[in-house]
This record gives sequence, C-alpha cells and structure tokens, in this order.
Amino acid sequence: MATAISANKAELLAIANSVASEKMIDKGIVIEAIEEAIQRAARARYGAENDIRAKLDPQTGDLRLWRVVEVVEQVEDYFKQVDLAAGQKLQKDAKIGDFIVDPLPAVDLGRIDAQSAKQVIFQKVREADRERQYQEFKDRGGEIITGVVKSVEFGHIVVNLGRAEGVIRRDQQIPRELMRVGDRVRALILSVRSETRGPQIFLSRAHPDFMKKLFAQEVPEIYDGIIEIKAAARDPGSRAKIGVISYDGSIDPVGACVGMKGSRVQAVVQEMQGEKIDIIPWSEDTATFVVNALQPATVQRVVIDEDDSRIEVVVPDDQLSLAIGRRGQNVRLASQLTGSQIDIMTEADASEKRQREFVERSTMFQEELDVDETLAQLLVAEGFGELEEVAYVGIDELASIEGFDEELAQELQSRATEGLERREEASRQERRALGVEDDLAEIPHLTEAMLVVLGKAGIKTLDDLADLATDELIAKKRTDNRRGPPRSERAEDKGGVLGEYGLSEEQGNEIIMAARAHWFDDEPEADAPEAGPAAEPQNGEAADADPAQ
Repeated sequence: MATAISANKAELLAIANSVASEKMIDKGIVIEAIEEAIQRAARARYGAENDIRAKLDPQTGDLRLWRVVEVVEQVEDYFKQVDLAAGQKLQKDAKIGDFIVDPLPAVDLGRIDAQSAKQVIFQKVREADRERQYQEFKDRGGEIITGVVKSVEFGHIVVNLGRAEGVIRRDQQIPRELMRVGDRVRALILSVRSETRGPQIFLSRAHPDFMKKLFAQEVPEIYDGIIEIKAAARDPGSRAKIGVISYDGSIDPVGACVGMKGSRVQAVVQEMQGEKIDIIPWSEDTATFVVNALQPATVQRVVIDEDDSRIEVVVPDDQLSLAIGRRGQNVRLASQLTGSQIDIMTEADASEKRQREFVERSTMFQEELDVDETLAQLLVAEGFGELEEVAYVGIDELASIEGFDEELAQELQSRATEGLERREEASRQERRALGVEDDLAEIPHLTEAMLVVLGKAGIKTLDDLADLATDELIAKKRTDNRRGPPRSERAEDKGGVLGEYGLSEEQGNEIIMAARAHWFDDEPEADAPEAGPAAEPQNGEAADADPAQ
C-alpha cells in the first residue's frame, strides 16, 4: 500500500513540476490543486462530513492527512466535534474551544480517485492560466501586437499571440483583406475582458488608433512627442484622414509624417492594405481646421453653430462633388475628424437659404410686433432672429440701430414681451387641451411650448415624464441632410422628445429628478435602531490547523 501511495505522490509531483513549467504558472497553485484532490479522495474514504485537510511537501512529496475537530462540552456533531476527554487523548493540553488535529493514515489513490484528482488539477491549472493571461494583457489596451492567424471562424479571425489568443471580429477587419491560417498579422489590442470562459482579447485593424500607432512606429517625432496626431478618422480599406500638429516650430508635421519620398506614409499605407491617407495640419481654430479637413476641395465660407455642434460649409458649384466625395466619403471623414456635423452647400444654395430665412424672420416680426415691413427687415438685417432677442436685449443696443431711438426701442421691447406672453398663453391652452397635467408646469426648465411637445408625444403625467431617461428627453436630433449619398444611406437619429430645445444634460437630469420626487413623498421613514450594546461577532470558520504547530 505504501508503495502505491509513494508512486502516486511521485507521479503527481512530476505533473506539478511539468505543468507549472509548461503553463508558466506558480508551482504552488498546482500543489494546492493536488492537495484539494487528495482531500476529496480522503473525504470519500473517511466520510464527506469530516473536515479533512491534506498537506503535500513540494520537495519530498510527503503526504500528511489530518482531521480538524473542535473540543466542546456537549458533542452535537460527531464528525467535527469531540468532548474534553477525547480531545485530551489527541492533545494533552487541549481545552474547551480549541481546534485540534486528529492524524489520519494515508489513503491509496485508486483509479477513480486519481481521475478525480486529475480533473481538479486541470481545472485549477486552467483557472490559473486564464488569470495569468488576463493579468498579462489587461493593461495593454491600445498597444499594437503581432500574432499568427490560427483559424478563421464565421468570418472572425482567431490570432495566436503566443501565450494567449485574440480575436479580430468581422467589423474590426479591413474590408476585402484576405487572411489565411499561418499568416503573421499586426493588430491593435482594442479591449481585454475577463469572462467565465477565460480572458477575451479583442483586436482591431479598422480602428483609427491602429493607424495612429502605426504612424508612431514609423515617425520618430510622433514617438518622441514632438509631433502629435490630434484627430484621426478612417473608412477602413479605402481612405483616412489625420490631423497633426508640431510642437517644434522648425519641424513641418505633414512633411515629417510623409517622409522622404513618401517612405513613412507608404509603410503605413501598405500595412493598411493600400488605404489612402490625407495628412492635414491641425488647428485650434475650428473654421481653419474644417477648411483643411475638406481638402482637396476649396471652401468659400464656414458658418459654425456651436450650440448644435453643426458646421455649414459653402463651396463653389464646381467644388461640390469634390467636397462631398465619392458616396459622401470626404465630408463624412471630415465630420469624424472635427467631431461636428458638416453640411455642404453651394453659394447658390446658401444665398437661397439666407433669403428664405430673411423673409421668414421679417414676416414673424411684422406679425408679432405689429410693425411695417421696413422696420421688420431692419431688425433682421441687424442680426435679430427671435422674439426673445428683441424682448431681452439691452435698450441701448436696440436704440443704437440707425433710425431707432430709446422710445421706439422701449415700445418694441414691450410688444415683444406681450408677444411672448400671447405665445405662452396659446401654448398653455393647447397643453391643457392635450390633457397634460398642471403638475408638469411646476417642473423647472419646462416652458408651456415644451409641455405641448411632451403632450403630443403622449407624456402627460409626472409618472410619464419620470419613466424617461435623460437622453430620451433631451438628446439632440442629428440628421445628415447634406448632399451626397442616397437618402437611404444617410444617418438619422430621432433624438430626445425635447431635443430641439437645446437643454443641457444637467437641466435634463433636474427635470427627470423633479418628476420622480413624488415617488418618495409617501415612503415611511425607516425606524430608528434601538440603542443598546453592539452585538458580539459570531465565530466564523476556524483557520486551518496545522499538526506541525
């Protein structure tokens, strides 16, 4: 029997050494797995109710088994407790409350026990190997790594990274790029997630950061921080744009990225399967940067709407198709690069739009302020576009308009205020006709016009409003209505219910929280805890007892 035990111990010790070396994990983890397997085998032999511990010497392979028991006055659990007399037979100085060890004879690991031990060891090793992989890669997001294509499954590419595997999902691949098993591939570590089946390492060759990292490898000035890529946008496999800036006035950022005879940019282009790259100088001035981003098209005028994060660009008639690009590619990349939506129009379109807005605003002022056409047009020509602007602007500013005086300015402001009140009353009547409760009118930041919009959207009570998320309420509508791609290919977003009013996220949160306030009005106050001595903590599980102590 002793020979069999020794042989099994020697075999398991050899397994521990080889597995720890092969998987590059701590040998102690494998030893712990073996000890757990032996404990299971011993509990199967002596009874699962016993608290049995095992200790395997990692050097000699000596195995010790013991049962931990507690010394008590009255024995209730005969597997884990002994009385004082029995306890003192095991340990002379034992007393009530002590945990002592009861040595057990070694067990022979039979075929079933050996299989169970093997399963436990493999499970522990897998867990340790997964944790090692996660710890190795978790902080490497944003790095470029090289691997070998292991397989292609359902369009996703599995890459062998040496001691781990990564995957390039279909949407993170360069379109029309053919990968075969055994090919070497470079990719960006996009993210690393710890999951039950092991760490998932997601790679990308389509992300703009992949291109930025490639430039950092090819352009020493970028690696050294002299030149920085401030913005990047890609249409993977087709075209890309990067905005660069130099922090050294003697170095041209565009020229440095292009390299001698285009050597640097060509190295990046080849890695990205021939993707054309436009390198443009970055500028803090948004209008200048937009003009650069739309190259090679010529821009006549740029109008920036900071509130809606939209940019209106006017180009000559013969530059329209060039500015938009094939299937809208040029303007789409420029929009991604600047972080704003860009609307392209010709000078004729811009003139027509200005004329239409001029007529609409003049008509509105004629009706709301009860003034003649000339005075209304004069207001529009001076930059006034809304009734609120006339009502709340300083008297001096209105009076400074040529042909105006202070008396006329005061009269216009008075009429504008009355016009706003009429609008508010009309909206109030419409809101009530829609069935919107008066409680909603008490919520901050909401006007009667906004309540009408809410009512038309079916939001008529505090609960209706409280059920909304902030984005559902205030998200701005973003519609790509520029010329270019067919309408079916334009990106549209319905936005929030009140998206047209430009409410901030903070205001949206205040509205939602105010609507939810009544949910907490009727909640009973929690009973105060009774004063008294703090409860004594209960004894938890005792620490492992070692017979050597």
